[in-house]
This record gives sequence, structure tokens and C-alpha cells, in this order.
Amino acid sequence: MDDIRSRLKAMADPKYRDFHAKLCPGMTDNLGVRTPQLRTLAKEIAKGDFRSYLQTARDDSYEETLLQGMVIGCAKMDFAERLSLIESFVPKIDNWATCDLFCSTLTFTKRYLREVREFLKSYLCSDKEYFLRFGVVMLLDYYITDEWIDDTLQTLENIRHEGYYVKMAAAWAVSVCYIRFPEKTEILLRNNCLDDFTHNKAIQKIRESKRVPQAKKDALQKLKRKSISPSSAAAADR
Repeated sequence: MDDIRSRLKAMADPKYRDFHAKLCPGMTDNLGVRTPQLRTLAKEIAKGDFRSYLQTARDDSYEETLLQGMVIGCAKMDFAERLSLIESFVPKIDNWATCDLFCSTLTFTKRYLREVREFLKSYLCSDKEYFLRFGVVMLLDYYITDEWIDDTLQTLENIRHEGYYVKMAAAWAVSVCYIRFPEKTEILLRNNCLDDFTHNKAIQKIRESKRVPQAKKDALQKLKRKSISPSSAAAADR
């Protein structure tokens, strides 16, 4: 572990550390190691005694925590062991970057879509912000497909959480659903139970895409909701 920490410190770039910290408000424990370097180190660890590494790994920095998640994603192990390790890792997630990069390493999901979808059920109804974001980003990464789009849209519509990083993930996921399945997703956008922030943010992200025709962007703009203040709502009731 001391050797790994020394290597991480040697890779650290203060300018990148400061840049990354601005992307993750509140983060104070990052060293400034770039993601490709972390992935390379994770693959190296995964080829050795990765189980001993995971048992003794420390969470002293963003990179040390994320490195564990990357090893869990790329090391060779059976399905049950990987799910167990994922369960142990998710409580360590405390920022969007760790969450999203961890999800991107779990490519084994493509071979076990039904089993992993069942595993995600508890996360998708969790009241913990990053548990729920983990579930949503997993849907975004692996379940916006012909087979799963209906389930994914229904699940996203039913997300209920006040956490900013849940709302942003849900909006991002809805926008990707629209890019890949515009007709199905437009039906959702015309009639849904999403909170106003998520609904409007999803439309914003869709309209920012270069893959959406301008005419569609203009039509979607008309679906944005106007926030009604309590006083305005009271006046409307009168």
C-alpha cells in the first residue's frame, strides 16, 4: 500500500488537481492523478493479488478510493464475488466522479443484464443520494437499449430524491434515452411525473446535443415548465 500511494503521489499533477477540484465542489482529498493513469495502475493490480490489495486499501484520497473501484471492475473473478465487492464499495462513493467512473468500469454487466438489473433494484429505491445515483448511472451506461428502454424510462420517471446529483444523473439519462430512442422518450417528456428541475434539465441537455435536429429542439423548448413560486400558486388558486 505504501508503494501504491508513493506511485500515486509521483503521478500527481497539481494543476490537474486544482482543475478537478473545481469540477467536484467540496473535494479536498484529490492528488491530481489523471484517469488513464489510474486505469493503467488498476489493471496492473488486477493481474496480481488484487484480493489482498482490496482488503488493505486505504480511502485517504479520491484516487485511492477510485482505484479500488477500478480494480473491482477489471479483475477476473466470478459474478457473485464481484457483486459482493460492489456492495462493499458503493458506500465509499461520496462524489459524482467516483460514482460515474466506477460504473463505467463495470462492463461485466453486459453479460449479466438481467441479473445486474435485479441487483440494482435496492439502489434505485434508496434514499441515499449516491446509492441512487449509482443505480441511475448504471441504467444510463448499460440499459438504454432496445430490450431495456421501456423499463429504463419507467424507472427514471419514478425516481424521487431531492439530491442534486440524483436529479442531474436522471436528467442526463433521460437525455441519452432521447438521443437513442426519440419517439419513446418524447412521449415521456410530454406527460411525466419528473420534478420540474429534472424535466427541464433533461430538455436542456437534449437541446445541447448536436445529434438532435433544430426543429426538434424548438419543439422540446415548448415543453419546458415554468417554476411557480408559492405566492404565484396561491394567486392562481384565487
